[in-house]
Amino acid sequence: QLQLVESGGGLVQPGGSLRLSCAASGFTLDYHAIGWFRQAPGKEREGVSCISSRGGSTNYADSVKGRFTISRDNAKNTVYLQMNSLKPEDTAIYYCAISSVQGMCVPHTYEYIYWGQGTQVTVSS
Repeated sequence: QLQLVESGGGLVQPGGSLRLSCAASGFTLDYHAIGWFRQAPGKEREGVSCISSRGGSTNYADSVKGRFTISRDNAKNTVYLQMNSLKPEDTAIYYCAISSVQGMCVPHTYEYIYWGQGTQVTVSS
């Protein structure tokens, strides 16, 4: 069974850090670009970052550039999102998903498939 499982969320104070993980089971992530997304209450799901299958290409939403870093360890079948200098507006459920175009990041949320269940990130003092 193909499955993506996010973990690493939690409650953190503004300025703090978290590292999210997206682990795959039932298949290998080696050939897939992976995106991270988030959805805050009352808002649409938005793209946060994406990494190509070999890690050579990454992109970030303007709101997280310079603070978040996406990486992957194909040996562990896992993609990470390191989040630093967190702000209250980063509060959301964070999801990972597979790009529908093999190996490449794509720009639209609807082009991603096989979503995980999400992990809650709350930034609050």
